[in-house]
Parts: sequence; structure tokens; C-alpha cells
Amino acid sequence: MLVLCLGLLDHVGLDATDPRIAITAIQAMNASVRNPVFFPAFFLTPVMLMLTAFVAVRQERTRSAALFAAGAVAYFIGAFLVTVLINVPMNEALATVPVPTDRADAAQIWKDYSAPWQIWNTTRTLVSGLALILTGLAIHALKPETT
Repeated sequence: MLVLCLGLLDHVGLDATDPRIAITAIQAMNASVRNPVFFPAFFLTPVMLMLTAFVAVRQERTRSAALFAAGAVAYFIGAFLVTVLINVPMNEALATVPVPTDRADAAQIWKDYSAPWQIWNTTRTLVSGLALILTGLAIHALKPETT
């Protein structure tokens, strides 16, 4: 989630700079995002949440299981699928664009890319936050009941 929040700040900051620099910066960031930290954090989050939900079901912790599963589904649909189906294709399309030398041409390319990217990145950020909250509630529900 922190990465997604930083992505919000990156684009807002990049909107204030020369669009040729913004395009170049995003192209460089996108080229470096696939790394050993990215894979488990991005791809394994919904898997681990579903496995945790399964373990909670087996331990008859139905409330926690439901919350872990809800977190997994929210993350999978609102963060994982949005990233894979929308943001990554946008990033890959921008990666193939030669950076124009003309500022006005670069400004149009950046405008067409940045605004929709920010909408979907905000969606991913909010849904990731929701998944985190659901996970926290699931963990809280695991505490032993006091009598």
C-alpha cells in the first residue's frame, strides 16, 4: 500500500514538472519495478490472505476467516486486477513512446496518461487500504474471548 501511496505522490509531483521529464521518469520507474521485493508483496498478498482464511476456517474462527477472505477478494479485484488489466498496460504503452523533444507534444502525451493513471492508482490505494483494514480486523477477531 505504501508503494501505491508513493505512486500518488509521484504523479502529482510529476504533473508539476516538464512533461518530457515526467515521461522519462515514469518509463525509468516502470522498468525497475519488477524486482525481488515486488513479486511477493504484489502477487502473494491475496494468496496468503486466502490461505490464512482457510486456516481460520479449519480452526473454526469463522469471523476471522470471512474477514481474511474479504480482504483477499478486495485486494485481488481492486488492486491486483486493476494493476494487471489497467495500470500495467498503460505503463507498457507509455514505455514504447519516444519522448518528444517538443514540450507541447510531451504535455499532451503526459496529460493523456497521467489523469487516468492517477484515477486507477487512487482506486488501488483505497482498496489496498480496505484490504489492510479487513486483515487487521481479522487478526483482532482472533484474540481469545475473555469470560
